[in-house]
Amino acid sequence: MRSLATLSILAASVVNLVTAAAEDLKIDVTRPVQCDRKTQKGDKVSMHYKGTLGGSGKKFDATLTMTASKGYDRGQPLSFTLGSGQVIAGWDQGLLDMCIGEKRTLTIPPELGYGERGIGPIPAGATLIFETELVGIEGVTPTEREAGEEQEEVDETKVAGQAGEKVITIVSHATKTAKTPITDDV
Repeated sequence: MRSLATLSILAASVVNLVTAAAEDLKIDVTRPVQCDRKTQKGDKVSMHYKGTLGGSGKKFDATLTMTASKGYDRGQPLSFTLGSGQVIAGWDQGLLDMCIGEKRTLTIPPELGYGERGIGPIPAGATLIFETELVGIEGVTPTEREAGEEQEEVDETKVAGQAGEKVITIVSHATKTAKTPITDDV
């Protein structure tokens, strides 16, 4: 009985820790895009990104640099399956419901990054900042438009009809002008 109570308290602590960590993930949409199909768990996605350390701003990795003259750090977008644990938890959560072409800045606390272990140039306990851009979702054709941009469908029949009406008006006016007698009242 006592071990059951201890186990329950331990489980509640873990749930609280995970919930608190998820609340610390900050998502800033820097280029909003409207689309018909957003990313979801299980999608194979391709991302461009630049990763920096939260305190110093020091870049630790990128698929492309911010200046075109330096080209790509990795040479191509990073592809992975979203929500499958192939990347850090902050990415698996922060890149959901994203449109192709959309850009986001993710501020990821250590609990959703590399935690207290660190890796390579990333020290233990580091907050990570990623500037991300969704380049593609495997099997999905982009149907993007920037948020706020209204896409007006052109009715070709209506446009042709309006052009035809203008031509008829011009021809009618020219015909009337041609029929008007010219007189010299001098």
